[in-house]
Amino acid sequence: MTLAARRAGAIALFAFAACGCASVAQAQQEQATSSAPPDAVNHLLTGTQLESRNDLDGAIREFTEATRLAPSYDIAYLDLGDAYMRRRDYASALVPLKKAVELNPDSTSAQRMLGFALLAQGYAADAIPPLDRANERGALGIAQLETGDYANAVANLQAALAKTPNDPDLLFYLSRASEALSSQSIDALLSAHPDSPRAHQVAGQHFFSTKEMEKSEHEYEIALKLRPDLPNLRMELAEVYASTSEWPKAEELLRDEVKLQPGNAEAAYRLGDALMHQGKMREAAAEFERSDKLRPDMPETLYALGKSTLLSDPVLAEKSLTHVLDLEKDTPLAAQTYQLLATLHRRQGKSELAAQETKEFQRIQSLSHAPSQQ
Repeated sequence: MTLAARRAGAIALFAFAACGCASVAQAQQEQATSSAPPDAVNHLLTGTQLESRNDLDGAIREFTEATRLAPSYDIAYLDLGDAYMRRRDYASALVPLKKAVELNPDSTSAQRMLGFALLAQGYAADAIPPLDRANERGALGIAQLETGDYANAVANLQAALAKTPNDPDLLFYLSRASEALSSQSIDALLSAHPDSPRAHQVAGQHFFSTKEMEKSEHEYEIALKLRPDLPNLRMELAEVYASTSEWPKAEELLRDEVKLQPGNAEAAYRLGDALMHQGKMREAAAEFERSDKLRPDMPETLYALGKSTLLSDPVLAEKSLTHVLDLEKDTPLAAQTYQLLATLHRRQGKSELAAQETKEFQRIQSLSHAPSQQ
């Protein structure tokens, strides 16, 4: 089996486990295409009992006999396909499930199970129609991801996540689909408009990610010459300068950015950070305060505001840092905040409070160094 086939199989196993195999009880509530003779019904009931006891081989024998006795009864084929699916024998499940769909195309359960079985075998394109008919959005999104239909994959995976928020598998596949869609869009941009400001911006982002700062700077400068009014360009170039500690250059760009975007909280925060790195604490605090008003309750902003006002406005510093601890629990930022509060309270002569905060700092620090539990 090829790597691609193994990967497709793993994907289908997720779909089968996460979305749930079609319940035979549910399927039997759907209208069957014909009735079954008593002998076939007895084999179906016996097979269902064996399946409930996890005797899948016995169940398969009973369901197979039921299909022989009732060759036009779709539920018998669905039961047989279900048993094969539970045994993870997807290849064998395909034949009875296709027959069940042929006999009863309106059966949502049959369509869903057939889609899962096809996906498990690596037939992603073939799995799309039955999964679509069954409205099985998660597995459908995975199949579309595998066939390169990234836009629809993202839409369907997001719809599935709306029903089961924070599902780790769905989040994983949504991340993959989003990255693929982004890459596809960037390729289209570079192909259609290679000399556009956005193309140079993308190049600047790429070189920044690969730590080729001179090339990144060059690309951003070209983009700025072509479109000096383009939002965020200066902020991204300022990040390049910040990475090499060229803070005056970063400050100049960020001042222009906040003029261009006075309502952008991130631009205000980054300007404050550039000012603080140069020791311009009062100016930095003003920008952090403005950023906090534009986008309240951002822990990093509150921490920076507390740090920049530690000497000039201890009351504001204490208020800001205490609020950080309302938002952050047992994180590295919480540890840094306790350490900064201990410094503030030690200067104010509150030695007992400072000692407690130092203990909290040490406790959180120890969590990050503790051996992981196997």
